[in-house]
Amino acid sequence: MPPPDSTETDKGLVLHQIGVRFGGLVALDGVSLRVPPGRTVGVIGPNGAGKTTLFNVVCGFVAPTTGMLTLDGRPLRPRPHRLARLGIARTLQGVGLFAGMTVLENVMVGAEHAGRPADAATEALERCGVAEHAPALPGGLPYAVRKRVALARALVAEPRLLLLDEPAGGLGGDEIERLGELITGLSCSVLLVEHHMDLVMAVCDEILVLDFGKPVAHGTPGEIRTNEAVADAYLGAAA
Repeated sequence: MPPPDSTETDKGLVLHQIGVRFGGLVALDGVSLRVPPGRTVGVIGPNGAGKTTLFNVVCGFVAPTTGMLTLDGRPLRPRPHRLARLGIARTLQGVGLFAGMTVLENVMVGAEHAGRPADAATEALERCGVAEHAPALPGGLPYAVRKRVALARALVAEPRLLLLDEPAGGLGGDEIERLGELITGLSCSVLLVEHHMDLVMAVCDEILVLDFGKPVAHGTPGEIRTNEAVADAYLGAAA
């Protein structure tokens, strides 16, 4: 499948008709999605909908069976160890911090390409509101603080695209609200996979809804909130 001619609609990350099969299991089927520069796009759906697989395709952990990815109109074949060079950073569902390293040292890992990594790491920690914990080991910190440290490690590379994999997991209501404020203040593009609908509705410009690997809706938060197919496939399931 040849890439389309590069236009403004191709700017940013674009997934073209992505399909993924694991043997006889169809994990994704005809999924298309664009994450424009400076916008936040959410992906939601019930368990088993294909959200994690989609995320892993973008990160290079899973190769699509059909379709292709482009970045600014050029074919993209992501590899996990090359994401930083592409201007892509990600967080994990957990925190993934190194227990034997201080908070500052953990964030400096993501600042390896910075001229002064310690200064860049300190600035990222300040941005995430956890700079006072720089000399501490992460194991003794509250979970919400560790999540912010993990986010600082992703942001220190100044990515053009930030992949957030369930960043609100394990957080309380006030913490989720503060996370939302932080996300909306970012200047980079964000692809968000999340179960907490209040956060998704608050921070996303567009939302893609998956069910059994297929897209069932795509639109603004307002459009998704009132979509009957979404209510049947996902929102109503929580009732």
